[in-house]
Amino acid sequence: MTDVSPAEKSLDSIIQEMVDHVSISKDEVFTISEKSRKEHESLEEELVDLKARISSFIEEEEKLEEKVKGSRKRLARMSKQFNDYSEAEIREMYEETHRLQTELTVTGEKEKQLRERRDDIERRLRDLGETIEKAETLAGKISVVLNYLNEDFREVSEVLQDARQKQEFGLRIIEAQEEERRRLSREIHDGPAQMLANVLLRSDLVERTFRERSPEEAILEMRSVKKMVRSSLYEVRRIIYDLRPMALDDLGILPALRKYLSTAADYHGLDIRFQPFGKERRLDPQYEVAMFRLIQEALQNAVKHAGASRVDVKVELTWRTIMIIVEDDGSGFDVEEKKQTSFGLMGMSERIDMLDGELNITSVPDAGTKVTIKLPIKKDI
Repeated sequence: MTDVSPAEKSLDSIIQEMVDHVSISKDEVFTISEKSRKEHESLEEELVDLKARISSFIEEEEKLEEKVKGSRKRLARMSKQFNDYSEAEIREMYEETHRLQTELTVTGEKEKQLRERRDDIERRLRDLGETIEKAETLAGKISVVLNYLNEDFREVSEVLQDARQKQEFGLRIIEAQEEERRRLSREIHDGPAQMLANVLLRSDLVERTFRERSPEEAILEMRSVKKMVRSSLYEVRRIIYDLRPMALDDLGILPALRKYLSTAADYHGLDIRFQPFGKERRLDPQYEVAMFRLIQEALQNAVKHAGASRVDVKVELTWRTIMIIVEDDGSGFDVEEKKQTSFGLMGMSERIDMLDGELNITSVPDAGTKVTIKLPIKKDI
């Protein structure tokens, strides 16, 4: 049994105390976020109802305005032909006109109040949206600290002795994990979650339309909801595929790449051309996963950062080496400067180094980028 020094015990107790405090802070931030989100959803439902009521009041105002115009015309005609009407008839017409005018004024005032309430809700929704976004960002940062203290810090401490190495290595691992979680969270929130929330709101509108208007209008709303559900399902499938395509395990790297690049071309509206060379065969899972992630990262760089319209992907498999070339017609960049700041390129470089491979990037601003990767195939891996 290994003896634990007093210094190590003290360090563990300090870390545990920090973990407890950070966990409490994270729970408090989560509570604030959830309360804001529930209020946001409640206000969205009220906003939908308000807009429907405003539309109803507008229609009522238009009808009342027509009635008031007609009543005023009849009153004016009676005034010109005063002798043709009795005093009672004139008084009755005047009271009817006054009643309609009063009703129009009251309706207009109610519509104005509803509009003010609508504007106030829209302002509150914007403020709540900012609060939720800030809370999620803060929660993400707290998660980085918490994971570092609670998991990776202790594991890396046992392997690395140098304090600076421990800090750098642990933080880079956690940052990669949290960045991926943040990306997935953002994609799910902005995609399926938002669409499903809209489906819920629209379903209420379908019910209201069916009750207050007509079945035909309700059917049109239902068709719109159906389109939203279909889009949400597509987004969920795309996110699942980005995590790990099933074709990679079932069929191998080349079929998985064909499907992924075809899907990416449709989704991003790109011209992606895939050219495999050599005999198609299965490789060790470490090589297949590495190839897929490297090409995925290179393609994402071309789409997100370079603004490319065309990407050429070439893969050559021999019995001893794997050669990958990803070339785009995007904006390009300064390679030396980008290597120091791009976490994606650093991750690619580390993955390639673990397999004793070579990475070469050639790029010129406004003249595209070419990524060349060479991996040796080892029999004992």
